[in-house]
Amino acid sequence: MPGKSTITVHADREVHPSRAVAPPIYQTAAFSAEDAETFAQGTVAPRGKDFYTRFGNPNLAQVSAVVAELENTEAAMVTASGMAALTTAVLALVSAGDHVIGQRSTYGGTASVLLNLLPRLGVSTTLVDQTDPEAFARALTPQTRLILVETPSNPLLQITDLRAVAELARAHDVLTMADNTFATPLNQQPADFGIDLVWHSATKYLNGHSDVSAGVLAGPAEILDRIWDVGLLTGATLGPIDAWLLLRGMRTLPLRVPRHNANGQALAEALNEHPAVAKVHYPGLATHPQHKLAADQMTGFGGVLGIEFAGGFEMADAFLGRLRYPRRSASLGGVESLAVHPASMWRGMLSEEQLAESVPLGLVRLAAGTEDTADLVADALEAADAVLAEPATAATT
Repeated sequence: MPGKSTITVHADREVHPSRAVAPPIYQTAAFSAEDAETFAQGTVAPRGKDFYTRFGNPNLAQVSAVVAELENTEAAMVTASGMAALTTAVLALVSAGDHVIGQRSTYGGTASVLLNLLPRLGVSTTLVDQTDPEAFARALTPQTRLILVETPSNPLLQITDLRAVAELARAHDVLTMADNTFATPLNQQPADFGIDLVWHSATKYLNGHSDVSAGVLAGPAEILDRIWDVGLLTGATLGPIDAWLLLRGMRTLPLRVPRHNANGQALAEALNEHPAVAKVHYPGLATHPQHKLAADQMTGFGGVLGIEFAGGFEMADAFLGRLRYPRRSASLGGVESLAVHPASMWRGMLSEEQLAESVPLGLVRLAAGTEDTADLVADALEAADAVLAEPATAATT
């Protein structure tokens, strides 16, 4: 099998052959057919590329080809966002009366699907401690149809034992889905551990330039065909230009991820010793309670770390105001460093009770970009020094 850099540059070459070195943008809503039979086939061909753009498009097919090979899966498909990937898949795979297992430590949007959307549709849910593989077994019911995992988790960087969850699910004929956004296919391939479906907010690392909103799903073609059928109804279609930008971003993924990994590790090690910091959540630290598991199923630990400040909500917010390079933003995975205070951001997504169970109030999520490592570390330490010296007045903008 070719290496990751070769895959990102060439895996889409035969999807829609062209003499153009850079893929053309197929900015069209519909495609013509030569005859009635070809036209009829286009109406039913799953994940097609030249019938109608809601059904598929060459640019979407090119992205899918690269993602499938990166994730070592049979096939892939793209959607308009990471949440579109998740909701379309869940709507396709579960029905009223079914049961879904998720994690307590997970992205706020995923938690909202599990706690708010699915119960309205007659689907029961259970959230478990992902650090305890036995918790998934205890949560199983005869109605369980799907297990949703996310590792490392957002924003606590907890690790799920992918192999254990996959083996449990297979034994009970339950499907599994893993959010691989934080790890990327460069650091982790959940399908290699037996996970059925992988999804990403491709807005993040896959695109890498903070200029596209997109999602991807990767897994067996038969399951993706079922999801694609529902996607036709929900209309969560990625536009051709966004697909083209996503593909261009993925070309450099193997070049960017090592720098994200290095910067995340350096920031975690530097801040872990700072007196303003109560705890750093980062799986690359030997002090992380699941460091060994992370090292067993990841080849790199990513660019995101959670920094828990001793001064709580106010100190965390003040730290963000002192940073020079990372900007306060809800996203991550781009070449620029971004930081956010989850307790502030998720207030609109979760109830106060759900929020209190999800994140420490003094936690900052820092997503290291590809800037020079020394600059990012110096900036973070200076900001931490400032909030420690002047905790009452450090919250500047």
